[in-house]
Amino acid sequence: MSDQSQPPTIDVRPDTDDYESLFFNDTPMFDTRAPIEFKKGAFLHTLSLPLMTDIERAKVGTCYKRDGQDAAIKLGHRLVSGKTKQARMALWLDFANKNPNGYLYCFRGGLRSHTTQAWLAEAGCHYPLVKGGYKAMRRFLIDRLDAICDAAVNAQQEEKFYIVAGQTGAAKTDLLLKFNNSIDLEGIANHRGSAFGKRAAGQPSQIDFENHLAVQFLRQHHKSPSTPIFLEDESHLIGRCAMPLKLRSAMHESPIVVVEADLESRVEHSFRNYILQKLSEWQEWVAVQADDEIEKKSAFELFAEELQKSMFNIRKRLGGVRHQQLTLLLNHALVAHKAGDDSLHREWIRILLNEYYDPQYDYLLAQRKERIAFRGNARAVEEYLFSKLPVN
Repeated sequence: MSDQSQPPTIDVRPDTDDYESLFFNDTPMFDTRAPIEFKKGAFLHTLSLPLMTDIERAKVGTCYKRDGQDAAIKLGHRLVSGKTKQARMALWLDFANKNPNGYLYCFRGGLRSHTTQAWLAEAGCHYPLVKGGYKAMRRFLIDRLDAICDAAVNAQQEEKFYIVAGQTGAAKTDLLLKFNNSIDLEGIANHRGSAFGKRAAGQPSQIDFENHLAVQFLRQHHKSPSTPIFLEDESHLIGRCAMPLKLRSAMHESPIVVVEADLESRVEHSFRNYILQKLSEWQEWVAVQADDEIEKKSAFELFAEELQKSMFNIRKRLGGVRHQQLTLLLNHALVAHKAGDDSLHREWIRILLNEYYDPQYDYLLAQRKERIAFRGNARAVEEYLFSKLPVN
């Protein structure tokens, strides 16, 4: 083995169930579950270093059902032995060397994490594990997010959540990012929130979205329990990521702050985000993909197809005539864009905002007018939100 796989010289630390510290401090952890389990849901600052591959895990599971636990354990040791075991040990030891303050875990803090821990100890590396494993950590995050949302609803003196609303293109996200106590829901979902909001890199799994979201709320609450949290007004779904029910309920009972902006500024903001930035993201995404991972299409083709698909997806809500009109304008703009003139996108964006998004927004806001605490332009809203922060 290389020098990197030698036992690290680290202090012996106990196993832990201090989940709050793990997440608040971004503690590095490695996950011994199978890759398929990690893909379904994991945490930030964790690395997948499985004890068994998906195929090995399936074989052991079949053996367990057929012949019992002892036989399954013996099969697992046969499957992960010799050079296979050495290779995985090298990765674990390398992680421990680089992260002497880290931990390991499996699904329930059971056999897989204890086996990994025992093998590391045999190599002279005493590395702690997370008690209860992934399941306990996820349960902790769900419970803490629920508790924070309940506290926001039951706040007696100072509101805990403020919901920043506004018409499409009003630059709500840009405004919120100026505040350290805001949580970027769309950023966590990796989606801009509208029918045209899909991003080239795709979205996290639902479980990953929930885990990351809960960690962000935990961190905000841990840093300053008395400071309100600013959130952007969102529907139940951000792309395909569903907002947790407790959070949606709390947001529905929180005061609304409305950012007002004129149509032309919103057209320009939408143009920058949904055209210029979207194309740039597709170019960056294509640049890092292996040739065998994507169809032989240019970034512009993928960008154009995504816009056309988004327009098609809202055809029923647009109505036949308006959908046909906007599709023609979009296709004309794409032809001109490919030839070097991107300015024609503003025409279909302007119509879409004025005739589709704005009426929807006005209707929905009217249903919640009693919750509006303040409305004004971006500067006025920024000053109002600053006034809600505790004085140091």
